[in-house]
Amino acid sequence: MHWISRILLLSAALSAPALAVEPPAKAEGLRMVDGLRLHPRLKDDALPSFLIGDDMTRETGGRVILRGNAQVRRLDGVVKGDRIDYDQATGETDVRGNGLLMRDGNIVEGPRLRFNVHTSQGVVEAPRFWLGATGGQGEAVHADILSRQHVRLKDVHYTGWNGPDPAWYIDASRVDLYFDEHEGAARNGVLRFKGVPILYSPYLTFPLGRERKSGFLIPTYGTSSNSGLEITTPYYLNLAPNYDATLYPRFLGKRGLLMGTEFRHLGESSHSELFGTYIMHDRQTGDARWLYSTQHTEDLGHGVQLYLDARRVSDDNYFRDFSSFGLTDAAITYMPSQALLSWSNGSHFSGSLQFYKYQTLQDSTGSFLAPPYDKLPELYFRAQHYGWNGFDVVSDNYATRFMAPIYQGDAFPTLSGKRLMPNGTRLTSYTSISRPFVTPGAYLTPKIGLHMSQYQTDWFYGEIQGLPPELQGRPRVQSRVLPIASVDTGLTLERDASLFGNAAIQTLEPRLYYLYVPYRDQSGLPVFDTGMATFSYQQAFDENIFSGGWDRIANANQLTTGLTTRWLDADTGFERLSLSAAQRFYFTDQQVTLPSQTPRKATESDYLMGANAALTDRFSVYFDGQFDHDTIKRSRLSSGVRWSPKRLATMSLSYRYERDPNLYTDPYQTLPPGTTLQSREQISVTSQWPLTQRWFGVGRYDYSLTEKRSTQSIVGVEYRGDGGWAARAVLQRYAVSAQVTNTALFLQLELTGLGSLGTDPMSLLSDRITGYQSVTPPTPEKTNFERYE
Repeated sequence: MHWISRILLLSAALSAPALAVEPPAKAEGLRMVDGLRLHPRLKDDALPSFLIGDDMTRETGGRVILRGNAQVRRLDGVVKGDRIDYDQATGETDVRGNGLLMRDGNIVEGPRLRFNVHTSQGVVEAPRFWLGATGGQGEAVHADILSRQHVRLKDVHYTGWNGPDPAWYIDASRVDLYFDEHEGAARNGVLRFKGVPILYSPYLTFPLGRERKSGFLIPTYGTSSNSGLEITTPYYLNLAPNYDATLYPRFLGKRGLLMGTEFRHLGESSHSELFGTYIMHDRQTGDARWLYSTQHTEDLGHGVQLYLDARRVSDDNYFRDFSSFGLTDAAITYMPSQALLSWSNGSHFSGSLQFYKYQTLQDSTGSFLAPPYDKLPELYFRAQHYGWNGFDVVSDNYATRFMAPIYQGDAFPTLSGKRLMPNGTRLTSYTSISRPFVTPGAYLTPKIGLHMSQYQTDWFYGEIQGLPPELQGRPRVQSRVLPIASVDTGLTLERDASLFGNAAIQTLEPRLYYLYVPYRDQSGLPVFDTGMATFSYQQAFDENIFSGGWDRIANANQLTTGLTTRWLDADTGFERLSLSAAQRFYFTDQQVTLPSQTPRKATESDYLMGANAALTDRFSVYFDGQFDHDTIKRSRLSSGVRWSPKRLATMSLSYRYERDPNLYTDPYQTLPPGTTLQSREQISVTSQWPLTQRWFGVGRYDYSLTEKRSTQSIVGVEYRGDGGWAARAVLQRYAVSAQVTNTALFLQLELTGLGSLGTDPMSLLSDRITGYQSVTPPTPEKTNFERYE
């Protein structure tokens, strides 16, 4: 009969004047909402209360005594207990036995508690508490609820792990929780791991949610052969809701104190970031060294956008000496800076004005790296109209001023201060018209275009090192006009098939592409930003064998044939297997080349072949290759296999080969004596694998067959413990230059709900280990309604 008494008691409670709820005047306008919502404008002393209990006694003066599963419920919270003495007039609630208070997703339990539902004040003896925003939990000797947004705890035992038997916790003599500020403050806090104290602070603050707040971040530490012991103690400054800053004092045992800072700003229509580092005196070099990087984007309205990106370092070896993240930073050779003002007017017109400048970082132990041209500036305008009476019309137009930097570095003193390339201005316009004919299983697209260029070149005769003799005496102003015509056609055929006994749909997709470009002598034109494009399946159907700004447009009378077949899962459409092949047939010899390049005489291109197979949901392979059509020798090859049988278990093997790479190098560069181009050949193995139920191994090994040395090796172990913790130790060795390597050790203790102690190797593992997964899954997002009743 308990359920009958509950209904009667609830009805009696609703009938009391102080607890009555006015019914709405109209039912019209009611609507469903898509989620739970807070009601911040409601007054605490005006909310109706609902009383529930196995037995209820009303006394004079408005006092109500609830016994057995007693509850006082309001829109903003719930009070529960074995017995509740509730004063309707004052809102005082006295709970005895198994007391529980729930508000805003937070829960406080205790054998006895007193709480005023109107003023949100009270006390709790021997409280146990759970924070809804973070999932943290703890217990204390005594709690004073001073207001709705302020709770003071005495002799606190707290952990961010919401499961049983936490591995870590914080002991503090006093903790103040400020819910409106989403902040907690602890006095005399001791962080204990497995009962052992590992960190003490007389005063510390911590967030109660994911909101930002000022204060010290968890320090990081590690060691490397280049810099020795490293310790970083970041300090975060929450300056305003829309901008903040972080200071990064970083001590390097072999080099000294490196100061770093990061500033971020978010406006209504803009976003800015600034990062910089500075060391006054590097103990290894004796010099001041620095880095800065700043980015800014802004929407100026009316389709106009501004983008600024400026970055620079003090010297060539900055990243090699100060890199903490391995090959990613140490391999940086170009530092581009850009200012871009872009504009778009609907779907037909767009344009931009940009300034582009490079800083080239040389490796004194390797070959000289030709610096790219700076674009100061480049003006671009595009007009397009697709589906215009069945035609597609596109016009791309550029005006670019190229400035060749003069090398002033110390890495190659024989070239310092000498002019290596000419300056110039290039005007180009390429307008094309195409007419696509498309049916469900076929398409045909004829296209014709006109490419016009004009060059104004400052040759600097007698000043440029290594200027080819054939370019001596060339006129300053030169022009080129070339028509380009092509026809692209293909089919898509399907049939029901099977793959390894499973139902599939097989496609057959033949493609033909014919291209005609007449010959124009271009040997006297400068080369600003053009190189030989990598021959690939996609490039085989392009209009030019050169890439970049098209300072060379190859003559062409050629046909490209391609064939692709795919096996798609009949139920899901997932691609299980694809095979492709392509070859280009030339009907005329190549006459247009880059300087010092040998023209092609063959009538057929290399063979292009590719394969991708997801043989199972956990096992996949890929292959992409280019083979000489006469000797069938490889010119370029990329292949690999990946196996992921279960979570936290993956292995991959890849192989790459490229013959004599000379992509995007400047044709006027002067190489040091004895410098030769080489092929690139490399094998990479990566893995993450469970060693036991709790131990996991991670690793990567890159070996250059050409250089006969390891370019990168990573080996590490991870341990996943009970109670919300994990530990990692990762050792990395990588090449920072042609002859120098660096070895770094990363150590990390991860405490769920608190953060991580030590240098974070997670970004390194995620970038370098194919298919890597964290042994500790991310904590789900919490809300104020996490424990909603």
